[in-house]
Amino acid sequence: MRSHSYDDVLAGPRKRKVPEVPAEPGLVVEDPVSGFCGALVRLEHGNAVLEDRHGRHRVFPLGPAAFLLEGKPVTLVPVRRPAAPASTRSASGSVRVEGLRARVARDSRIWVEGKHDAELVERVWGHDLRVEGVVVEPLDGVDVLAERIAEFGTGPGRRLGVLVDHLVPGSKESRLVEAITDPDVLVTGHPYVDVWQAVKPSSVGIRAWPDVPKGVEWKQGVCAALGWGEPYEGWQRVLAGVSSFRDLETPLIGAVERLIDFVTEPEG
Repeated sequence: MRSHSYDDVLAGPRKRKVPEVPAEPGLVVEDPVSGFCGALVRLEHGNAVLEDRHGRHRVFPLGPAAFLLEGKPVTLVPVRRPAAPASTRSASGSVRVEGLRARVARDSRIWVEGKHDAELVERVWGHDLRVEGVVVEPLDGVDVLAERIAEFGTGPGRRLGVLVDHLVPGSKESRLVEAITDPDVLVTGHPYVDVWQAVKPSSVGIRAWPDVPKGVEWKQGVCAALGWGEPYEGWQRVLAGVSSFRDLETPLIGAVERLIDFVTEPEG
């Protein structure tokens, strides 16, 4: 039977494990090859950036036992930050429902003027609408609103909420809306020429929405003034700038919230 000491000789000297140290900014370490000693500024591209007491920066590769900490070899490793807790709020600010299975669609609907309006409402209120089983449909303009309402056929449990752009006194839109008297239809709107303008300028990286001369289609004029190319390209910029209700102007937020409440109100 072989002795333990004989086994140890055959195995050779055991390697001492080099401790791993989180690479916290400000940690003072030394490069053993050059003798450069400094505080850790940051990690980048597999390297450590050190700053000495004279403010000079030098870059050294990371690796096992690459640095000395208080005279002893260490391996610097990225700091493991705890994962941020999942948000309990939806983009609209409502309480998020986890494990959501979309409810069967209600007979009631929300109509908006066009595709961009529908995409913006989905971006912010999509979670709420799926919880409530509400479908949003583009109307493609309000000129045909009365005819479309008649075709839809409203009634108990079959309501319509309609979101209208540029709903201000004296506008064409306001005159069309005034003719709608059906109690199962609620029309709300915002004062902006187009739903793009209901997005805060700061959210899309501009100081203000440009003034567009009369006779120029608004989206075309905006894209020309801002160098955004064609309207479809400009819309991608606008939509990308919206992550929650905080990126929208208050009149649009209030209008959409009222429509959701109206079409989901229990029958009484």
